[in-house]
Amino acid sequence: MRKSPWMLLLFVLIGGLLGGILGEILRAMAVQEGTIQRIFTTALTPGIEPPFVVNLILLKVTVGFTLKMNLLTFLGMFLGVYLYKQV
Repeated sequence: MRKSPWMLLLFVLIGGLLGGILGEILRAMAVQEGTIQRIFTTALTPGIEPPFVVNLILLKVTVGFTLKMNLLTFLGMFLGVYLYKQV
């Protein structure tokens, strides 16, 4: 059976989403700030900041995005790739 690249993308997105949610939960539930907690919850935020705006009088277009990724997001993505290979 041939595997679809769309299925791989779905596994990676779901894995990254679940990892990111787990990282946010870990950050919110932590009682004290420690080295391990900081490693897992420090987020990278690449993106366009501030958003790019084109004003054409009749139409105003705003384009921008920001990704918030922590270590658990990357681990979730790798887990998604691993699970995709196993299915």
